[in-house]
Amino acid sequence: MNTNNVSTDNSSKLIKLLTDIKYLLKGKVLVANVLPVFTAYWLALYFNGENFNDHWLLFILTMTGSTLVISGALMFNNWFEYDLDKKMDRTQRRPTVTGSFSLKGVLIAAIVTTTIGMAIMMTTTIEAAIYSFLGWFFYVVLYTFWSKRRYTVNTIVGSISGAFTPLIGWAVIAPATHVVPIALFYILIIWQIPHTLAIAIKRLADYTRAGVPMLPVVIGVDATIRQNLYYVIALLPVPFLLLGTFGWIFFTVSMVLTLGWIVLSVKGYKADDKQLWANVNLKYSLVYLITLFVLMIVLTI
Repeated sequence: MNTNNVSTDNSSKLIKLLTDIKYLLKGKVLVANVLPVFTAYWLALYFNGENFNDHWLLFILTMTGSTLVISGALMFNNWFEYDLDKKMDRTQRRPTVTGSFSLKGVLIAAIVTTTIGMAIMMTTTIEAAIYSFLGWFFYVVLYTFWSKRRYTVNTIVGSISGAFTPLIGWAVIAPATHVVPIALFYILIIWQIPHTLAIAIKRLADYTRAGVPMLPVVIGVDATIRQNLYYVIALLPVPFLLLGTFGWIFFTVSMVLTLGWIVLSVKGYKADDKQLWANVNLKYSLVYLITLFVLMIVLTI
């Protein structure tokens, strides 16, 4: 037996398995939801005068539990939207479409992962566990099962789901009544809408073919671009809301980023290639969010 061939074959199978898991859990979406949990946890320690070394076990429980709950929600989404994913180019590599994972297997994994994740979150604080459940409920029940296939409001419902993540991270340390977790909740609700609208415009043909009532499918691209601008403008209060908490460096950076996004949004009206503009808008939204969250951490080190 050629051991080199066996080793190569095993490595290929492992890589394929990891790739399938990445697509099942929508890798970038998972990271985008876990980052706010970590950020809020870190900020809660800082603003409540707590030391990380005194809460390292709580940190592990929080990150593990929240990641499992989010992963479970994403698997429920993949299981339920199998028929839609088959019609869309952007989802052809998901293992539910390729057949690498059975639908029954994905459903079982979703149930088990969610259950374990919620059990772990119950060992932190009741408030954090409630936020974990609400995030899961909004995404799985209200977004995936109810609104995604029926109403354009699905974008807003989905944004509420993701906005619970910083509340989870903060509530593990202290009640989420501080201006910081409230501001993070607001940022994520508003941010996710233009972010998602950019995806919807970029993948308009996909959503049209699958019959998903995303905003550009229902009211057209130009009207969606107007909606995009309104939500970006709604981010203008953020620098002022957090000025007293993070200071002028954060105020300046966040204001510049917001004004830059407004300018980019206005350019969408006259863009010759709307999908190219949507792609730039999508990338800018990621730069905006990552920069703000990383800056908050850096300013509190």
